[in-house]
Amino acid sequence: MALRLVMMGTGSFALPTFRELLNSSHPVVGLFTQPDRAGRGHHHHAHPMKQLALESDVPVFQPRTVRKSATLDDLRRLEPDLCVVAAYGQILPRDLLAIPGAGAINLHASLLPKYRGAAPVQYAIRRGETETGVTVFQIEPQLDAGLILGTVSTRIEPKETAGELEQRLAKLAVALTLSVIDQIDSDRTRPVPQDPGEVSQAPRLAKSEGQIDWTRTSLEICCHIRAMQPWPQPFTWLFVADREPVRVLILDAEPVDLESSDTEPGTILPDDERILVWTGNGALEIVTIRPEGKRTMSAAEFLRGHKTRTHARFDAPHDIDRP
Repeated sequence: MALRLVMMGTGSFALPTFRELLNSSHPVVGLFTQPDRAGRGHHHHAHPMKQLALESDVPVFQPRTVRKSATLDDLRRLEPDLCVVAAYGQILPRDLLAIPGAGAINLHASLLPKYRGAAPVQYAIRRGETETGVTVFQIEPQLDAGLILGTVSTRIEPKETAGELEQRLAKLAVALTLSVIDQIDSDRTRPVPQDPGEVSQAPRLAKSEGQIDWTRTSLEICCHIRAMQPWPQPFTWLFVADREPVRVLILDAEPVDLESSDTEPGTILPDDERILVWTGNGALEIVTIRPEGKRTMSAAEFLRGHKTRTHARFDAPHDIDRP
């Protein structure tokens, strides 16, 4: 026996699972994915999931909202047994969840109930977690609150960015999802309720949240830098006397062991070979930096054209609030 599957997903997190579902014993009868986005010059961005579906002769649907009756009718005509959802970007209404006989399952990039929401990978790194994983759960109308059908965990590497970790989690999700689908098919699932006392939230990030707060500890800032890549990117402004402030991205940094100081957070310590910055607790060495409009470079490369001086600092312009 096999289940008729409909995939609902858009981003790179969903792609590895979709590819393997197409090669599984369960027929994929449709893909629901977000509408194509126009880039600069009105050129459409490549849409890997859509392309893969078309290459595999899988019907593609790209509704702006899944709440319209026409969208629900499209889904009914596919006669799905199960919807598999990953990074779809829309909340599924009750009317839709009632269409597939076995409902819908979701692939979520955290160990639920921790980090419910749109940015679980970023929040896990930002808050200094050392472990995370993927959860497959039965979807219900409340956000990420359904019964857990399976999990897989993994260590977060010390230098891993959110983008790198998400790629690994996307691969880990494949075998877990296939296993859960087989269990549903053979009625062997063992659903586990989420502990409401362990719930934490990971809402969608705003672009302004990439801004580095130098009053944080050196370790917190390192976690923030990793969490904000590839988006919204960790940024600050370089202030040097008699120059206009320059917006820069700090892409890699490491805590350094220096004696305690009452130096103002964000102050760049005089050094001709390293970029050392005082934080709210301890110091950081900037390893990789990208000035606005220029390429990514090492700290040593940056210092060849920007010798640190007394009173140089990283901060935000006074008319821009801290995140």
